[in-house]
Amino acid sequence: MDAAEADREREGALVWRFDAFEIDRANRELRREGHPIPLGSRYFDALVLLAAHPGELVTKNRFMDEVWRGIPVTDEALTQCIRTLRRALGDEAGDPRFVATVPKHGYRFLAEVERSRRDGSGPSRAASAVGGSAGGRIAGAATIGGGIAGTLGGLFYGLLGTSGGGTGVLVMAALVAALGVLGGAGVGIGMGVAAMLRGAKPLALISGAALGGALVGAFGQPLGRDGIAALTGARVVEITGLFEGLVLGLAVGMIGALALTAGWRERSVMGLSAIAGGAAGAIIALSGGSLLGRSLMLLEAQFPGSDLALDRVGRAFGEDGFYMFTQLATSVLEGAAFTACVAAALLHANLRQK
Repeated sequence: MDAAEADREREGALVWRFDAFEIDRANRELRREGHPIPLGSRYFDALVLLAAHPGELVTKNRFMDEVWRGIPVTDEALTQCIRTLRRALGDEAGDPRFVATVPKHGYRFLAEVERSRRDGSGPSRAASAVGGSAGGRIAGAATIGGGIAGTLGGLFYGLLGTSGGGTGVLVMAALVAALGVLGGAGVGIGMGVAAMLRGAKPLALISGAALGGALVGAFGQPLGRDGIAALTGARVVEITGLFEGLVLGLAVGMIGALALTAGWRERSVMGLSAIAGGAAGAIIALSGGSLLGRSLMLLEAQFPGSDLALDRVGRAFGEDGFYMFTQLATSVLEGAAFTACVAAALLHANLRQK
C-alpha cells in the first residue's frame, strides 16, 4: 500500500461532525443525531468536498473535476445538487448556516467541522472561516485597517490643521492612529465574536460590528473626556461617542459581510465601502454628531492658544473656517477612509485564507 492509499484509508475511517450532523465517509452516510439521511452518491461527494474545506471557496470547476470527474454536465446539475444538500441539512439559501453561495464563483461551507475516528477517539478540528482562528483573524485585520485609517487621518489633520511643524504632525498622526486602532479593534472583535458564535451570516457580522463600535464609543467617550480634563483642567462637551460608533459599526459590518461571505469582486467591495462609510459620516454630521474633525474644532475653541489651526482645513474646502460644509465634508471623508481601510484589510485576510 503506497502513502496516498494509506492516507485515503485513514481519512475514510474518520467521522466528520458539524452541528447535529455527521459524515461517515467509510460507510458513505450522512446522519443527523444518529439517523441516516438519504443522499445520492454525487451529492454525498459534493458534501464531502465542501466539508473538507470549511470556510474556503470551492469553485464550480472544482465540483466538476472532483465530483463529476470530468463528465459534462450543466450548471443546473450543480445548482440542483446544492439545493438538495440544503434540503437535507435544513439550510436556506437566503440565510445560510452551512452552505453559502459565492455568486458566479462557487460555494463555501460555513460550519466548523470536527474530525474523529469512528470509535470516537482522536478528535481533530478542521479550521473554519467562521471558527475561532477566523474570529481572531477578522479582529486582527479590522484593527490593522483602523490603525491605517487613523494614521492617514492624523497626517491629514496634522499637515493641514496644525501649526506645530513636524512635531505637531507626528503627534497628531500617532494620537489619531491610536484612536483608529481602538475603533478598528472594537468593530473587528464584534464581528469576530459574532462569526464564532453564529457563523458567517451577514446579519450576525453586521450586528457584531455595530455592537462593537457602539461599545467602543460608549466607553471611549468618557475616557477621552476624563483624559483631556486631567491633562488640561478643562472638560470637553462633545467628542465621538456611542452614536458615532454605532453608525460607523453598521457601515463596516455591512461591508465586512460582503468582503467575508458574498464573494464580490474586490473593486466592488472597495467602492461600496467608500460609499457606505461616506454615507455614515454624512449621517453623523447631519445629526449633530462628532467625528475627529469636529472634535478637534471643539478642542480648538476651548484652547485658542493651542497648535490647532483648523481654519486651514476650512480653506481647503473653500470656507474661511471650519464651518458647516467643511464639517460635513471631513466627516464624509473620515467615514469613507475608515470603512475602506477596514474593508481592504478584511479582504486581504480573507484572500490569504483561500
